[in-house]
Amino acid sequence: MKKDDFTELDRYISEKQKIINQKLDEYTPLNSYTKLTESIRYSLLLGGKRLRPVLTIAVAEILNTPIENVLPSACAIEMIHAQSLIHDDLPGMDDDELRRGKPTNHIVYGEALAIIAGDALFSHAFNTIVSKTPKNVKPELILKVIEEISTSAGFLGMCGGQAMDISFEKSNDEVTKEILEYIHTHKTADIITVSVKTGAILSNANEKELDALTKYAENIGLAFQIMDDVMDITKTEEEMGKKTNKDLDKNKATYPRLYGVEKSCRIAEEKINTAIKEISFFGEKAKYLEALAKYVIFRDKWY
Repeated sequence: MKKDDFTELDRYISEKQKIINQKLDEYTPLNSYTKLTESIRYSLLLGGKRLRPVLTIAVAEILNTPIENVLPSACAIEMIHAQSLIHDDLPGMDDDELRRGKPTNHIVYGEALAIIAGDALFSHAFNTIVSKTPKNVKPELILKVIEEISTSAGFLGMCGGQAMDISFEKSNDEVTKEILEYIHTHKTADIITVSVKTGAILSNANEKELDALTKYAENIGLAFQIMDDVMDITKTEEEMGKKTNKDLDKNKATYPRLYGVEKSCRIAEEKINTAIKEISFFGEKAKYLEALAKYVIFRDKWY
């Protein structure tokens, strides 16, 4: 990406971040039992690029849908993402002490409250969709979004991929292309894919639009995790804001382990090129989706 591309995309992401962060704060206020909501808000409002809800909003804008119609669902997906990170950092999972340069939730609030905070966030995500989506949005579209998100986050999606990741870590099996794709598709790509599909569904996209956007998202989702694997090896803890080189230490199934860093980067770039081709018929309207796809493989420039 050229310098001007970074500047323009950074401006776009920053603009959407402000809206998303404001809504996450609004949707998750402190209540009478402050320790639990403090724990929830600590992880939810910790920061990050908000890639997933930004994708939802970008799709809505392409399809001429008011972003107010998709914001509750976009924020719900971010809540589920935050929940997954809280649980992912626990001693029984990846046992991480840093997330975005700050102590992880269980380090600050203890393991028990971190588990409860994650559970509460998962539940709150669906409550947010139902209670905050504007009344003018058709109920059948909301139901479809709930179906898609719950599937992508559950045992057929993110949880299933995470379970396979842990099972492989504890085995002596050789890494195969099939295992890698299963883990990466479900652990990471499914939530990115449903972020895009949510914007399309709530915008009442036609079959051609939904199919193209889904294929776009599937490709960038896989590329995102491939580059995560690469950066775990090539970046420092200070640059990443979390412990690095842990994938190799824990016998994780990763693309660099099977293909090496250079070929992994080429595979990620091929997937991004495929993603961009899928949405080319949108023309100029898709410029931010194209830039977000490129961000996936160039995002180390932001570290």
